Amino acid sequence: MATDRARRGAVLALRLAAAGLTATMGAIHLSLWTDGYRDLATIGGLFLLNGILGCLLAAALLLTPYRWLGLVAATTALFTAGTLGALFLSLTTGLFGFQESADAELVRPTVAVETAGVLVLTTLAVAALSHRHHPRG
Repeated sequence: MATDRARRGAVLALRLAAAGLTATMGAIHLSLWTDGYRDLATIGGLFLLNGILGCLLAAALLLTPYRWLGLVAATTALFTAGTLGALFLSLTTGLFGFQESADAELVRPTVAVETAGVLVLTTLAVAALSHRHHPRG
């Protein structure tokens, strides 16, 4: 009983952290979009899409019933990893004709948020998928 309660508390903490990191990722992309990235061909639209999807996925992480949480967390982890990969491409070889600078204002915070997001989301996905017989919720 106490072990199950501790496990549910840990999963709740992971769910809240995952949603917060995903929302932060979305907010960073929306902020950058409004600060001028919207004027960039292809990249501008992708920043807007990333911001919207990040916010929707954050809401899904909070509202999804437990039986689907592992799938939503895994999907969000892949989305976040893809976003992080796109940032590294833009910093190195360029992406869709856009080359980001490592000195840009939000690059370091974005790397931190997205790296933490991938780790927390993956942990949440594994926890939720490995314990399918959770009480309703």
